[in-house]
Amino acid sequence: MKLWSVALVLLLVSAGVEAEEPIWQPAGGHTQVPLWPGVAPDPQSVPGPESVKSSNKLLAGKPVTNVFNVTRPTMTVYAPTGRNTGAVVVVIPGGGFQILAMDLEGTEACDWLTSNGITCVLLKYRIPSKPYEWRCDCRPHNLALSVPSLQDVQRTMRLVRSHAAEWHVDPHKVGVLGFSAGGFLVAEISTNFNRHLYAPVDAADKESARPDFAMPIYPGHLTVGDGKLNNNLPVSSETPPTFLVQAEDDYVDGVDQSLVYYAALAKARVPAEMHLYARGGHAFGLRPTPDPITGWSRLAEAWLRTIDMLHD
Repeated sequence: MKLWSVALVLLLVSAGVEAEEPIWQPAGGHTQVPLWPGVAPDPQSVPGPESVKSSNKLLAGKPVTNVFNVTRPTMTVYAPTGRNTGAVVVVIPGGGFQILAMDLEGTEACDWLTSNGITCVLLKYRIPSKPYEWRCDCRPHNLALSVPSLQDVQRTMRLVRSHAAEWHVDPHKVGVLGFSAGGFLVAEISTNFNRHLYAPVDAADKESARPDFAMPIYPGHLTVGDGKLNNNLPVSSETPPTFLVQAEDDYVDGVDQSLVYYAALAKARVPAEMHLYARGGHAFGLRPTPDPITGWSRLAEAWLRTIDMLHD
């Protein structure tokens, strides 16, 4: 082969390597585990390969790491530091079903949980997904169940319980924590845990998908307006105890999301605690701010003790 041909081949190979987008990876010592043994059920088309990018906007002096185009959902397990309470929380990042805010609403939440003796299972679920439609960059069914994502949450809950002995967690202390769109998924799994969304694939799918407790933080898609609950969220007496946080100046989803959901929980006599703050906006996560809302995690810790989830 002539020298120029060799050079051209090498150029094309190197260009291909540079064009390949990296997928999100956890920090060293942690491994992503696929949720499904093969292709996930009901595969959806996406606009491109999975990729990771940092936002240009800083929050508390740091960018936000966003993940795009997830077709192979995973979970990453973070063991508690120090004592182990036996509790485990599946963390569901937000991002409007377009992206996943994997650090702000993912790994940083795991850091908080593990420091309190709680095992964290970070979910990387499939996106883009309903109610967002990437082909039109719109939301034609803004209150629809995010079925592919909800399938991933159901599967994760069952996998956690099937691995309870191996991970040294209590299968009766399995909760969910989600932010924004992830908060909607928390409400979805809290009210649709018995809904059959996929055919069982192995023994893990015999386990329950019902959370033992739920924490939707600045959730969206919960209300149709006028004080009415989204019909896709059938709150009942079986809905798990719930902890809600939202700011009155949240103009992305609106404080009425938590208000309407809380009212439905109270009507069904589900133990619930709600904290509303004057300031905080949307997507504050756990990063420190000058506003009182930055202390919401301490209130969540106290609540977890009141429902007997943090006892040694």
